[in-house]
Amino acid sequence: MVRIFDERAVSQVAFVSTYPPTECGLATFCDDVLHAVERHHWRGLVVSADHEERFEHPDPRVIYQIRREHHADYRESAELLNDSTVRVVSLQHEYGIFGGEMGDKVLTFLEALKVPVVSTLHTVVPNPTPIMRDILREVVMASDAVVVMAGTAVQLLRTVYGVPVEHVYVIPHGAPEPLPISPEEAKQKIGMSGRTVISTFGLVSRGKGIEDVIHALPAVVQQFPNVVYLVLGETHPKVRAQEGEQYREMLMAEVERLGLQNHVQFVNRYLTLDDIRLYLRATDLYITPYLNPDQITSGTLAYAIAAGCVVLSTPYLYAREVLADGGGMLVDFRNPNSIATAMLELLSDPLLMRFHRAVAQRKARGLSWDRVGLAYAELFHRVGRPAPYSKSVVRPAIASYYESQRAV
Repeated sequence: MVRIFDERAVSQVAFVSTYPPTECGLATFCDDVLHAVERHHWRGLVVSADHEERFEHPDPRVIYQIRREHHADYRESAELLNDSTVRVVSLQHEYGIFGGEMGDKVLTFLEALKVPVVSTLHTVVPNPTPIMRDILREVVMASDAVVVMAGTAVQLLRTVYGVPVEHVYVIPHGAPEPLPISPEEAKQKIGMSGRTVISTFGLVSRGKGIEDVIHALPAVVQQFPNVVYLVLGETHPKVRAQEGEQYREMLMAEVERLGLQNHVQFVNRYLTLDDIRLYLRATDLYITPYLNPDQITSGTLAYAIAAGCVVLSTPYLYAREVLADGGGMLVDFRNPNSIATAMLELLSDPLLMRFHRAVAQRKARGLSWDRVGLAYAELFHRVGRPAPYSKSVVRPAIASYYESQRAV
């Protein structure tokens, strides 16, 4: 399915990614970055990925749909972009969205592409399998610029993947502005007036570690009986397709077994941006109890910091970097006692809460989508091909870009 788009547009960027209405964090990120760069004089187009079959897409920005296991789609989409007025391609790389072994069909796309490409890496694991290492090396080497969301990822690319990092840039995960109402007003709107709100949001799956928070709560509510833990979001669609609601039902059974019905609530639906902003504004403690120590980014943690929440998190790579100098506390993996101890320490000490909230609010200024969109727009301008465009355009060397952001 190919749509013809406006050849007269000057600054066009094509995003290659999952994209709404697909429900996943990568699709949401792509949509957010697209709108952010459009506010800085770019026009966003989309080559959407991770499809079994094509469908009539509701968004006219989507010019092509890549079917996951159709090898020809990867080459055809690249050739479409080569012959277009697109100045630069923004590839969102995640192993799970492209076809082949660990998503290696993305390399077919990159081999055929003659448009300059900026690749955003959403996963950079410290102990990759050989195929994962080889694919990411190829992606980095084929890219005119690479974006990561944490400095830790730059070091991993250099030491574990053995690739040059002179063209790697750290641009943080963006987040929306906090809702301009007081926490008390937000709590009233969600029916939580007078409660101390702890929350986790996002697509629910076993790797989120939500059971550890539930198991920590009895010790917390004994001292703070007004505490409520909100589990915000529906089950991940791919998880639901494989096993239904088994994980959520297990969590609910644990809540009942521990007598926590008045202290845990499940909001089982896909959250809109307005929903997320409202719930985060009402949140006193936000927690990401994730189980994967290698996770290199977290949109939900970025959103919580941007909202000025005090954060508790297990020490996966991204959380260790973001919370290194405050904004919240780290807790041990799979350890309800560690979670309970940290919750009690924070809830018992208003000055400590105030300190971490102030640090989070300071960090929030660098996470706004406006600033993140500007950083991407500037990078696209540096890397993108000039008009008139042709298939024979040679990729330009990467110019100097915000020396303070250059990976060294």
